[in-house]
Amino acid sequence: MPRIAGIDLPPNKRMDIALTYIHGIGRTTARRILEKTGVEPSTKSKDLPEGDTVKVRTEIENYYKVEGSLRSEVSMNIKRMMDIGCYRGLRHRRSLPVRGQRTSTNARTRKGPKKGSGVMKKKS
Repeated sequence: MPRIAGIDLPPNKRMDIALTYIHGIGRTTARRILEKTGVEPSTKSKDLPEGDTVKVRTEIENYYKVEGSLRSEVSMNIKRMMDIGCYRGLRHRRSLPVRGQRTSTNARTRKGPKKGSGVMKKKS
């Protein structure tokens, strides 16, 4: 079971799918990495030789931002937008949809569960 970028790749998956378990690597990027390193995409990750594992690991470390560094960069970008007070930053600050979605009816994921109108049942 190869360990790349601090992630244990699933042993019974093809390499082009197994690499997508790393945050910041999708299907296209995984195929591009395997093409550059000369690894066959249909190889199961448990059958990958150690030499190929090292090639893939060095390719990712040298040319791609993944996992912790990517997460910290994204959070710093959001924090910067909030600090400068741009529209997207204000939407992040208020926990509302950022990319132009409607909020009149939907947006329950960002806004959370519905809040009641405050009407209480009369005691009898």
